[in-house]
Amino acid sequence: MKPLDGVLVVSLEQAVAVPYATRLLADLGARVVKVERPGGGDFARDYDSACGEVSSYFAWTNLGKESVTLDLKQPAGREVLDRLVARADVVLCNLSPAAARGLGVDAGALRATRPDLVVGELSGYGWDGPYADRKAFDALVQSEAGLVELTGDGEVTARAGISVADIAAGVQLQSAVLAALLRRHRTGEGATLRLSLFEALAEWMHQPMLYAVGTGAAAPRTGAHHPTIAPYGPFPCADGAVHLAVQNDPQWRRLCDVLGVPGLADDPRFATVASRVEHRADLHRSLDFGAWTAAGLLAALDAADVPAARTRGVADLPAHPQVTARDRLARATVPGGEVTVLRPPVDSSAWDWTPGAVPAPGEHTEHVLRGLGYTEQQVEALRTASVI
Repeated sequence: MKPLDGVLVVSLEQAVAVPYATRLLADLGARVVKVERPGGGDFARDYDSACGEVSSYFAWTNLGKESVTLDLKQPAGREVLDRLVARADVVLCNLSPAAARGLGVDAGALRATRPDLVVGELSGYGWDGPYADRKAFDALVQSEAGLVELTGDGEVTARAGISVADIAAGVQLQSAVLAALLRRHRTGEGATLRLSLFEALAEWMHQPMLYAVGTGAAAPRTGAHHPTIAPYGPFPCADGAVHLAVQNDPQWRRLCDVLGVPGLADDPRFATVASRVEHRADLHRSLDFGAWTAAGLLAALDAADVPAARTRGVADLPAHPQVTARDRLARATVPGGEVTVLRPPVDSSAWDWTPGAVPAPGEHTEHVLRGLGYTEQQVEALRTASVI
């Protein structure tokens, strides 16, 4: 058994954040019923065309779910949802607060008759305050929370290369749901969980915020190099690059020994971490790895106990020697084909994981309706009325 076997999660979800949270719950054995709009479903299905008939975002965040299409603006569609909620343990929603209230699927309405229900609501910026009604997408939240100020090189800023606000919110929502389920097991009481994309990312910005407030300035943008430690970043070799992470003076001296320039370690410009950061440009000019292959340099650095890594492309990840040696890949079915996915990062001695399929829009609608007691004739009537 998996830890969440028997737990029913009903999710009115779209985009990335809540779908990622429910994907994590599905990994742990929850039955996740994803409620989508008729005529296309979750718009994240079409973000790109990298995975059969769905986007890479959708394939990543929707493994192992059941898809039901429902027009919740029609009374018959809302009745189906009410029957689902009556059996649910958890209901998650990332409709806007106004839309959720308008449909009567906000936490207050749902828990009025089901106080044992765990309801999680995600908003962009929270339910009150001057930003309550603003549109919030990952890149916008990165900007508002200050991440874009830290990311880039010199005068050039950049958004983080992944949907970090969505991921932060999804991980924290999953954690809160697990805590609420444990509390319900002990007390019989449900819970209302509320979080926002902005506050989820703000938590991850805690350290940079403390640094900026404490020093009077944000850490400078230094591309892939560390803003306050050097040499700490990628350096070109003959056939690629190696990422150094030299964090203290003994490591710095060992690096100089590997390069055959031990005297460089005593250069006053480079004698301490602070001086190496102050003279970063001179330091980088003094470190020449052009005669080394990346593999040869990494082997020499490993032997000298100097922290370093290969700088690889994201398309190389499935073939990474550690990924293949530890059997971290699996094949998953998506609409229109199969894709290679990564296994969840936590291995457990108590349960195993196999990848569930990524559903087509409404693939499980009839199955779910029949499980709720709808007859074949009633299902057909809902289809004729465009409710499903």
